[in-house]
Amino acid sequence: MLVPLVAIIAKVEWSDFWSLITSDDSRAALVLSLQTSLAATAVCIVLGVPLGVILARSRSRFVGVLRPVVLLPLVLPPVVGGIALLYAFGRRGLVGQYGGIGGHIAFTTVAVVLAQAFVALPFLVLAVEALRTLGTDYERTAATLGASPSIALRRITLPLVLPSIASGVVLTFARALGEFGATLTFAGSLAGTTRTLPLEIYLRNETDPQAAVALSLVLLVTAAVIVSLVYGMRAWRR
Repeated sequence: MLVPLVAIIAKVEWSDFWSLITSDDSRAALVLSLQTSLAATAVCIVLGVPLGVILARSRSRFVGVLRPVVLLPLVLPPVVGGIALLYAFGRRGLVGQYGGIGGHIAFTTVAVVLAQAFVALPFLVLAVEALRTLGTDYERTAATLGASPSIALRRITLPLVLPSIASGVVLTFARALGEFGATLTFAGSLAGTTRTLPLEIYLRNETDPQAAVALSLVLLVTAAVIVSLVYGMRAWRR
């Protein structure tokens, strides 16, 4: 685990490091990655928190079908996810063929956000589903004291799972930031529009390996910071 990380650090040309990561193409890819990853994380929060609560608290048979569907992107190759998105929202896709939707989604920045959200959503759902381990005693007590389900959810359930949500959000952002396969397949690699930092690294590795190594180190440091944040949030939860 350590040797490849050390190899990247050893390969960096430190004298040219700053100029490599601040070139116009590098900055555009980094800014685009941050923007799309934040947008994808927001989408995952809107969808993932309710899904996680449902999976943790519902006793419906439907949950047994919903859970594998929601968690499928964890084991699905990203490029397959990208193909699935393309045939769903592309110009001739299942949804995209109606109303010209496909012409406005595939190979655009919106497609990047969708691809990132598709692969990152399970991380947030799993984090929220940790609510299952906390039991239901507090919610039942609140109900006996006259609290409605909505009040119990807002004042009991969500505060209980807030640390897990926070760590899940950080992991979701990290997964979105590093997404490559689904993005390339569904959104392409258009400079300034869909070319995120992982795609920029891939292209630079063919033409300018030193720039690829420098940008890889940026993502490596970002990942290290994110891991530290997650462990810090777990300590807060304890």
